[in-house]
Amino acid sequence: MLKLLKKLKTAEWIMVVISVILIALQVWLDLKMPDYMSNITVLVQTPNSEIKDILINGGYMLLCALGSLIFSILVGYLAATISAGLAKELRKSLFNKVEEMSMDDVKSFKTSSLITRTTNDVTQIQMFISMGLQLLIKAPITAVWAVTKILNKNWEWSLLTGIAVLVLLFTIGILIIVVLPRFKKVQELTDNINGVMRENLTGIRVVRAFNAEKYQEDKFENVNNKLTKLQLFNQKTFGILSPVMYLIMYCLTLAIYFVGARFIDAANMSDKITLFGDMVVFSSYAMQVIMSFLMLAMIFMILPRAEVSAARINEVLDVKIKIKDGKVKIGKNGVQGKVEFKNVNFKYPNAEEYVLKNISFVANQGETVAFIGLTGSGKSTLINLVPRFYDVTEGEVLVDDVNVKDYEQESLHNLIGYVPQKAVIFKGTIKSNVAYGEDGKGKKSEEKIKEAIKVAQAKEFVNKMPKKYDTQISQGGTNISGGQKQRLSIARAVARDPEIYIFDDTFSALDFKTDAKLRKELKEYTKNATTLIVAQRIGTIMHADKIIVLEDGKCVGMGTHKELLKNCKVYKQIALSQLSEGEL
Repeated sequence: MLKLLKKLKTAEWIMVVISVILIALQVWLDLKMPDYMSNITVLVQTPNSEIKDILINGGYMLLCALGSLIFSILVGYLAATISAGLAKELRKSLFNKVEEMSMDDVKSFKTSSLITRTTNDVTQIQMFISMGLQLLIKAPITAVWAVTKILNKNWEWSLLTGIAVLVLLFTIGILIIVVLPRFKKVQELTDNINGVMRENLTGIRVVRAFNAEKYQEDKFENVNNKLTKLQLFNQKTFGILSPVMYLIMYCLTLAIYFVGARFIDAANMSDKITLFGDMVVFSSYAMQVIMSFLMLAMIFMILPRAEVSAARINEVLDVKIKIKDGKVKIGKNGVQGKVEFKNVNFKYPNAEEYVLKNISFVANQGETVAFIGLTGSGKSTLINLVPRFYDVTEGEVLVDDVNVKDYEQESLHNLIGYVPQKAVIFKGTIKSNVAYGEDGKGKKSEEKIKEAIKVAQAKEFVNKMPKKYDTQISQGGTNISGGQKQRLSIARAVARDPEIYIFDDTFSALDFKTDAKLRKELKEYTKNATTLIVAQRIGTIMHADKIIVLEDGKCVGMGTHKELLKNCKVYKQIALSQLSEGEL
């Protein structure tokens, strides 16, 4: 928790100091009221007392109450401002941290868990700061100040108050020991609910197509019931605290008056009024002490969950970034578009087996290099090493004769136009999706966007849309087809005018006619750039300058289409499974 508090800015720390001063003034006013109450009690019992004196003391009490109210409102406002500011910084830090993480780091957390940490966990911290600033500071100040007021009054009354406080602390301690381990489980179950809900929304079409609504409902009911039962246990356990608190308060009041009655009965007539006033004042101060511990108890009810949330947030923020920036911004000797793999071996972190084994090849500027192989042969993994989504285990990946590890990541990514296997479309317009991201060349012009859409064979369907280039696309592109999404994601890469194009099986959703037209346009448009293509269709890659055949992570063939048909058995098997010998 203390680690997260370092996120507070200087202005917010100043507000914290002001809040402490205001709380101290509020406590002083609260503890001043019993003194005026004691004066009124004595004046009422004293013969020939003037009503004016009683009203003056009553007026002072009202002023104290009004001042306490004003300070309380100010502290509440400051606490809300501080907690909201901290929550904003935490959400920003979490989002930025996830942006910096490597693919492996992101996969170590479930997506639903990262969402929960950015929302629910941050809210828990915000609630704790908002309430804690008011109660956690006020409670000890009130307790210490009230204790100093009553210590010199009567040792028996003080002893009774001490016993009541010990019983209260013992009860709070037992509750925390019982409930604290379960709060971590609460957040984990919240992750599970988010996960099930997200999965259901993502796969809603499949759920309905397979009449699996009841299955999904039961699945959600299962995780929902687990969370509900755990929360019920926690709340019922903490529910014990309130009646125990009030029982202690009322018993303490009765004990003080019982002991006070004995003192008054045994005292001289002249001392009875003073003792009665002391008893009233002591009772008020004792209640202040108990109330201060009641406030602490309220904090202890939300502190355990806030601590768990803080630990979960720190777990993300403390992740050590594995893929670190280099210092190089441009390649060597003016080389452009060259990609080279030198004896590359790769295995995923914590995995035992290598996914890629001794891969070496060169793709020069203007060349099209294609990768083909059976599912799981390592094609997508190989091209993901170029933009440094992962770092090689052994060997080197060079772009423009510079090891990719030596590049600034921003500079490296500006050299690349990447189209992933699964087309990713963002909420916004067609124009904003194609112009997405920075490429180090400034803002993309409308003409450039239209040209990219034309090259990607998307112009026809875009022109049929209601607002054409300004048509709104929903999150994930759910209001357009798979082929349309692929073409827009290709247009996004084309609009960057990169040195290197990476197409990771991005033509699979296109019909053969559109695929052929698109490849023809791309070939002409990208003639000065290097193109790396992963594909399953022989027709997509047969005209590539170089085709690399992968099997179990090894390169088992390299050459042109005709060369591989003669020399590579694996390639020929794949080719014959798709096309006849005449077509080949």
